[in-house]
Amino acid sequence: MTTTSLAASARALTRVYGHGDTAVHALRGVDLDLPAGRFTAIMGPSGSGKSTLMHCLAGLDTPTSGTVSVAGRALQDMDDTALTVFRREHVGFVFQSFNLLPMLTAGQNVLLPLELAGRRVDAEARERYDLVVDVLGIRDRLGHRPSELSGGQQQRVAIARALVTRPDIVFADEPTGNLDSETSAEVLGFLRRSVRELGQTVVMVTHETDAAAYADDVVVITDGLAADVRPVAEPVR
Repeated sequence: MTTTSLAASARALTRVYGHGDTAVHALRGVDLDLPAGRFTAIMGPSGSGKSTLMHCLAGLDTPTSGTVSVAGRALQDMDDTALTVFRREHVGFVFQSFNLLPMLTAGQNVLLPLELAGRRVDAEARERYDLVVDVLGIRDRLGHRPSELSGGQQQRVAIARALVTRPDIVFADEPTGNLDSETSAEVLGFLRRSVRELGQTVVMVTHETDAAAYADDVVVITDGLAADVRPVAEPVR
């Protein structure tokens, strides 16, 4: 991937919930290009439409109108089955609530996307796995279950799970929302490293300016409208 290519884009994107007088216009015609190989933060207050935008970009929600393209593929042209397969093969997710399976060890949770996709853990996959767990500093915790890990460790495992399949893009929805400030800085630093050292594309939804400071670019969304992608003057390194 190069910084001049696009990981995802949206054109005239709208999302309306409900009908008539009670309709909520979450997105009002968003045009947006997200460059590959960069860390982009989507910022905005509660109710601004930032999470709806991420869900539409990730194929988790269906726009009312407009188009979304991820890794050069038009999501609106896919049926539910094709979209599920596409997400599994091309998109990674990191959620605020970690979403780890409690009965599996950290290592098993990291490898879960490969198993769900029916992919063998061959030499190439093992190399990626080793690289990701080392970059995220969780090798000594791989045999532990989620209940035996701190919040920050669980989130690092969730990030490793999102990265292990070499997705074209990783979407992180308020990934530090359940963490204290010190742990948040640690997790954001690891997301930053995944971009710098693994060439990953990361798109993070946040309402925190401190979190956005780790990004290369920031998109500010207000009342369902998004400004252009603007570079962060001095991103945290």
